[in-house]
Amino acid sequence: MVYFVGAGTGAVDLITVRGMRLLGQADVVIYAGSLVNPKLLAYTRKGCEVYNSAKLTLKEVIQIISSAQTEGKTTVRLHTGEPSIYGAVREQMDELDALGIPYESCPGVSACFGAAASLNLEFTLPGVSQSLIITRMEGTTKVPDRESIEGFAAHKASMAIYLSAGMIQELSRRLIAGGYEGNTPAALIYKATWAEEEAYVCTIETLYGISVKHRITKMALILVGDAVAHQHYRKSRLYAPDFSTGYREASQKEWD
Repeated sequence: MVYFVGAGTGAVDLITVRGMRLLGQADVVIYAGSLVNPKLLAYTRKGCEVYNSAKLTLKEVIQIISSAQTEGKTTVRLHTGEPSIYGAVREQMDELDALGIPYESCPGVSACFGAAASLNLEFTLPGVSQSLIITRMEGTTKVPDRESIEGFAAHKASMAIYLSAGMIQELSRRLIAGGYEGNTPAALIYKATWAEEEAYVCTIETLYGISVKHRITKMALILVGDAVAHQHYRKSRLYAPDFSTGYREASQKEWD
């Protein structure tokens, strides 16, 4: 059996309880060594075989899994953050399907949520934004034309931009070209929730200068949108005293 496990954003205690339990039960662990905190391997049991996938090809990963399956071993494929976001898991699952090897997924905390926690921000503020766009700049992996930075920027929603820390100058230009004002709040978060985390709140037009000043060119997330500044929002109707729910009757007619 194979378990695709989300390692979380970096802090060792931000893996899920299920993910930690699966690590403790695994006979074989293949972890994304370029991004996964190696301290998570402390959750494995004695004798567990550990492989760093940063040094492996897809074929080699599947060979390790296939051999383990033949020997009746349990494998954990430990991915950074939440595997369904830029995790390159589907291609592995297709190979396992072809080999008839069963697998399950265990979710994890993605970087944008670790970054939000570090900044104590809410992406979906009433009257400001009710949507979060998760995207990336085009690099080795192409981005469909219909998902351009400019196209998403036109919505002026909250945005979490992955895998783009080395292209911030171009990113800022395209965000502004798409419709954001240059003074729109933004944040640059390096290694969110890790011990060495660095987080800077700025604006779209100052993002590049911040990245240069602090020498941040990789392993960072960019957040964009008015929600970053958490100003001029409306209070949620959920807790309004004049709003009835299935658990509470309205008690007054006004809500500031």
